[in-house]
Amino acid sequence: MPYTLEPAYDDNPRLQELVDRLRTYLTDELIPFERAHGITAESELDRPTLEHVWKRSAELGFYGISLPPELGGQGLSLTELCALKEELTASGAALSHSVLGDMGGPLRVGAIVQYATEHQLDRYLMPVIRGERACCFSITEQDAGSDVRRMSTTATPDGDAYILNGHKVYSSAAPFADFAIVVARMAGTEEAYSAFLVDLDTPGCRVLDGEVPMSGQRMEGDLVFEDCRIPAKNLLGEIGQGLRIGIGRITLNRLLHCPSLIGAARRAWDLSVAYSKSRVAFGQPLLALQAIQHKLADMATDLYAARSMVMATAARADRGENIAVEANMCKLFTSEACFRVADQAVQIHGKAG
Repeated sequence: MPYTLEPAYDDNPRLQELVDRLRTYLTDELIPFERAHGITAESELDRPTLEHVWKRSAELGFYGISLPPELGGQGLSLTELCALKEELTASGAALSHSVLGDMGGPLRVGAIVQYATEHQLDRYLMPVIRGERACCFSITEQDAGSDVRRMSTTATPDGDAYILNGHKVYSSAAPFADFAIVVARMAGTEEAYSAFLVDLDTPGCRVLDGEVPMSGQRMEGDLVFEDCRIPAKNLLGEIGQGLRIGIGRITLNRLLHCPSLIGAARRAWDLSVAYSKSRVAFGQPLLALQAIQHKLADMATDLYAARSMVMATAARADRGENIAVEANMCKLFTSEACFRVADQAVQIHGKAG
């Protein structure tokens, strides 16, 4: 039997059924929709197109599927969510990031529901979960990336409000969002950081175009706050919980980036295998050449190791263990391993790479 990197979940019938349904949706609906509208990985994204995917995915039960049942999800484990995210990017669909709610949707708010008041749930979070609104997350600044404690954005108490001032960068989904989850330092303190829900049409708040990534899809933007007045009821959690909210979400996101990378690399491996079978050089398929076989073997090994590492870490998180260190290890190893796979895929395809 030919070797395949496509995983099977025989020990989890529910997950296998979900994966099969997701593959059918991607193959039979989403990819044909993209082709019909000329949407590629380099296309400029727009809100109406994303909303189409959000609503259809919600109808099929995928949008926010990992949320608990009381919020409209199916309570998937992190391990199961990783499996679905791998399938999304393995499909090659340009809009795969919107199916489960990565692009401004439920995956951005699921981890913070526990901190929300009834008002915040009704006005902000539940509309996101239903696909009616979109949010972005904003913690990074030009001089405060991994070292977020260097942030200079401040929140100053002012009666029944807070006044925000500062400049955030790399705010994921900002070009399409209705509101932002913003982490700021409380004015007059060194260590008190808090999180706020900020409507992006609030006076004093501006959304600027961010840098265009190599994909061409503008998914990030800058948020500028100039005496932006936020109601006190928009404080998320308690004063001083901002880093716990922000960094906890970042840790989860670092792990969840990994299956997306693995899926994309798995697609590169599949394309390389198919090409090396069909491409004939000097009277034989490329696959008959030992040098090509070595490349494919190295690619498969990297992918197997990355998936094993990520799924083991997700299983630890599902058991309630702290994975702050391991999530960073996974992102480091998976990023480098999947880059090696992509690089080898280009080499195997030669000029067609």
